[in-house]
Amino acid sequence: MSPAVEANADGLVGPTHSYAGLSPGNLASETNRGEASNPRAAVLQGLAKMKRLADLGVPQFVLPPHERPLVPFLRAQGWTGTDAQVVEAAWRDAPAIAAAAFSASSMWAANAATVTPSADSADGRVHFTPANLVSNLHRSLEPPQTAAALKRLFPDARRFAVHDPLHPVGHFGDEGAANHVRLAAEHGAPGVNLFVWGREAWEDWQGRYPARQTQEASRAVARRHGAGRPVFARQARAAIDGGAFHNDVVCVGTRTALLFHEQAFEDKAGTLEAIRRAADGLFQPEFVEIPTADLPFADAVASYLFNSQLLVLPGEDRLVLLAPTETEENPRAHAAAQALVTSNGPIGRVEYVDVKQSMKNGGGPACLRLRVVLTEQELRSVNGFQRLNDGLHARLTEWAQRWYRDRLAPADLRDPALLDESRGALDQLTAILNLGSDFYPFQR
Repeated sequence: MSPAVEANADGLVGPTHSYAGLSPGNLASETNRGEASNPRAAVLQGLAKMKRLADLGVPQFVLPPHERPLVPFLRAQGWTGTDAQVVEAAWRDAPAIAAAAFSASSMWAANAATVTPSADSADGRVHFTPANLVSNLHRSLEPPQTAAALKRLFPDARRFAVHDPLHPVGHFGDEGAANHVRLAAEHGAPGVNLFVWGREAWEDWQGRYPARQTQEASRAVARRHGAGRPVFARQARAAIDGGAFHNDVVCVGTRTALLFHEQAFEDKAGTLEAIRRAADGLFQPEFVEIPTADLPFADAVASYLFNSQLLVLPGEDRLVLLAPTETEENPRAHAAAQALVTSNGPIGRVEYVDVKQSMKNGGGPACLRLRVVLTEQELRSVNGFQRLNDGLHARLTEWAQRWYRDRLAPADLRDPALLDESRGALDQLTAILNLGSDFYPFQR
């Protein structure tokens, strides 16, 4: 076993962060549709969370936001003229398509890809499959830029393999690491990979909300990664209809601990037994279940208790749960969180972080990060310009304060100046993160 750590790569919030309500089944997104957002506060909240983790000793990296508005996508729909004219025409003729082209949803890096560490892969490399995100138009635009970003962050092909996304059809609907949990005795030891899916590819889905992840997609990712000891579990239909559009709304895990809501899995007993069998000879899983009687499902979704980061911190004997402040403000969720600590289980402390701008679109602390287990050699092979430290945090804070607006109402997305502001911000960012001068489409 090689010593390893679990690093985080967080998505930077983009300058067009807004509440357009583009995601059916995401209750927060639907509830806050049409409200004015604060992109500057959003990016600073995300940076503050990253710095907090870096200060705690967690390797923390930055994933750049995607180019938005994505003018090449709009041109492909038939609009012509200058870039400003294309954007203006799209808003005039098809506002829903224009809104998709402006979405800053790449900030939720848990949907960027599924990751298999070298300890679990067939060829001893870290494997990434960018999610195709075909369930929603605005997110389906992300995979090409996500793949490019992962290749810049993890450039050494001897140690990292960045695959193409799965075929972009609903049969292979893939939402990335938001539906994947890895358990292991230690980060560097072989582990169990839990893949959670919502529907089968040819199933006649009759749910209230879409089931985004297919079983076929999960199995395809596991096969191409050579993922050791995979477990495939169905998310509860009732959970999806209750607003758990990804498994990470009701489940989180790390090392040997799996924290989940009673209603997370369609076959809870079968899922837990499958994990036990897969872990046999490696480790003893620690299952931490929060019953509905203690935390009604609606409170679980509203508070995002399970969309917290479960952390192994240097010098800590027990895990630390980094939860959104919405958990602290919800009496039932706060009580459930505190009970985790007093139970003498694997979680020894709960801390809270303010990511309210993200939360209003349905993304908690766990949504904002992609977890990557890395050995010491692999960690040294990552693009160091993207690793957050005091200097990079200061530069990005100054950058955000210069370029980002502190208020963005839906009508403001039509402002021609926003196109230039967004491009100016991203152009400077590529220099800060050493991404090259041709990273974004508008730079080529």
